[in-house]
Amino acid sequence: MPEHFQLLRTDPATAARRGRLQTRHGVVETPIFMPVGTQGTVKALTPVHLKDIGAQIILGNTYHLNLRPGSELVRDLGGLHRFMGWDGPILTDSGGFQVFSLSKLRDIREDGVAFQSHLDGAKLFLGPKEVMGIQSNLGSDIAMVIDECPPWPCERDACAVAVNRSYRWAKQCKEIAVESGFLGRGHHVFAIVQGSTFDDLRREAAESLAALDFPGYAVGGVSVGEPEPEMLKQVGATTPFMPRDKPRYTMGLGTPPQLLKMIALGVDMFDCVLPTRVARNGLVFTPDGPINLRNERFRTDASPIVEGLDNYTCRTFTRAYLRHLVQAEEMLAGTLLSLHNLHFYLDLMAQARAHLEAGDYGTWHRAWIARYEAGLA
Repeated sequence: MPEHFQLLRTDPATAARRGRLQTRHGVVETPIFMPVGTQGTVKALTPVHLKDIGAQIILGNTYHLNLRPGSELVRDLGGLHRFMGWDGPILTDSGGFQVFSLSKLRDIREDGVAFQSHLDGAKLFLGPKEVMGIQSNLGSDIAMVIDECPPWPCERDACAVAVNRSYRWAKQCKEIAVESGFLGRGHHVFAIVQGSTFDDLRREAAESLAALDFPGYAVGGVSVGEPEPEMLKQVGATTPFMPRDKPRYTMGLGTPPQLLKMIALGVDMFDCVLPTRVARNGLVFTPDGPINLRNERFRTDASPIVEGLDNYTCRTFTRAYLRHLVQAEEMLAGTLLSLHNLHFYLDLMAQARAHLEAGDYGTWHRAWIARYEAGLA
């Protein structure tokens, strides 16, 4: 079994896994959620906030950080960890998602992707050499390969082309990581499995990438507009063909029930902007479903968002006060609600790990989802 990842336990009733991932900047206990710090910051929160709520690892973005402030500047100032004041592990997305999200500003070529900056139209090229160089400059603990993320829906022939191109790029990224010493210095590189809604293409992609022996693997191309059942089907069609002894990461999602369902499918790591994005609009998560603090019924509510949840927001403030901040458009609202929402996600992952260790994850996660979804009715 690889030294950097230990598979500690598997659930008897589902494909859920309890693991431990070693990185240059510390250990990550899995399953885990990674707060998103696209531009070198988790919006509205400081590194101290993140440590206080139990964040183990955060995410940055190669495309955005290379545009500003520039990866060379970050390197010269000591790397991304020192630059942003975070001493824990950092995973950086390669910019592959921007191939999908900035489709009107890019041109896919055989050797990489030519972008027009969404900021000022300046030209930017990202191929395997470029993304590995940028992530080396940043000092990423986990670097993602560049890939082509097909849209949904996607024609099979176009998807097959994207899968094959992504494989070639991944192989080049691995070769660069070996030759440059990036892997030898203890950094990790994760490959990304594409295939859209085509089970055979996902299997082909997973098996071919597994043969390249990456330190970790991700399910890509989900949560790009498809219905939730289709998204879960894609994850379930992919994880059985990923190496059992390597960490598995599903990129860019999701809601609390989705995370628990994907843990049950064998996923170890997640990231999503949802907790902080909705917090800035007054929506917060509870075990009985999300609530919108803008609603009039919370104007005199003297209870915390979640009774007994041990974060600064819930220990200190009432729903009535938090609603006031939201209504008054005070900046503090975004901080306090983001703090709560991220802690809610991280606490949910801690509960998942505890129930995996107890051997009852299957029963627990179904009951948790049922309670949460009852609140949506």
